[in-house]
Amino acid sequence: MTGAGRPEGGLGGDWLKLPHAEAGNRIGIFGGSFNPPHSGHRLVASTVLKRIGLDQVWWLVSPGNPLKSHSDLAPLETRLRTARALADHPRMKITAFESALGSPYTARTVAALKELRPALRFVWVMGADNLAGFHRWQDWRSIVGTVPVAIVDRPGASLSVLSSPMAKAFEKYRLPEEDAALLPEMAAPVWTFLHTALDATTSTDLRRKPRP
Repeated sequence: MTGAGRPEGGLGGDWLKLPHAEAGNRIGIFGGSFNPPHSGHRLVASTVLKRIGLDQVWWLVSPGNPLKSHSDLAPLETRLRTARALADHPRMKITAFESALGSPYTARTVAALKELRPALRFVWVMGADNLAGFHRWQDWRSIVGTVPVAIVDRPGASLSVLSSPMAKAFEKYRLPEEDAALLPEMAAPVWTFLHTALDATTSTDLRRKPRP
C-alpha cells in the first residue's frame, strides 16, 4: 500500500475489480500473499473447486500479511501476474480486491464481499498450514462466524485439525469431509477439512533458492 485506502502505485484497475459471477454461484475465496504462488497453492484451489463443487475460486492476492515481515515481499503486480499464470484455469480468477479495499485483514474482506455480492455463496479457503496460527488473525472468530471455511491438508499440518485453537473452539461445527459439497449452502459457522494428495512446495523455500 502507498497510503491508507490507496492501492499500490501503478496497479491496473482490472486487478482491483471483483470477478464476474452470477447470482447463486458458489465462490471459493483463496486469500494469501502468494509470495511467490506455487504448485501447492494450485493444488489447494483445484481441490476445493472439485470436492466442494465450486463455480469459481478467487485467488485474493493480499497487499501483505499483517503477521509477517514485508522485507522480502515481491511487488503486488508481480505476484498477481505470477498467480494468474500458475492458476491457468477458466474458473480460477485473480484479484487484488484487498488493495482496493485498503485493508489486509480477512475479517474485513469477508464482511465486504458479503455486503457487495450478497447473491453469491462464499467459502473461505485456506491451506492447513495456516490453521495452527489462525487464532492470531484479527477477529478470527468473526471470520468463522461470517462465512463457511474449507481447509485443505498440507504437509505436516494434519494434526492441526485436532490441536489448533480454531478447531477446538468450533469443533461442533465441523462438517464431515464426505459432505463437503454442502458447505456453500450452509450458514456459518461451519467448516470442513479436506484430505488430498500433498505437495511439499512452500513459498518460503522458493524464496530461499538462489537466483540463476
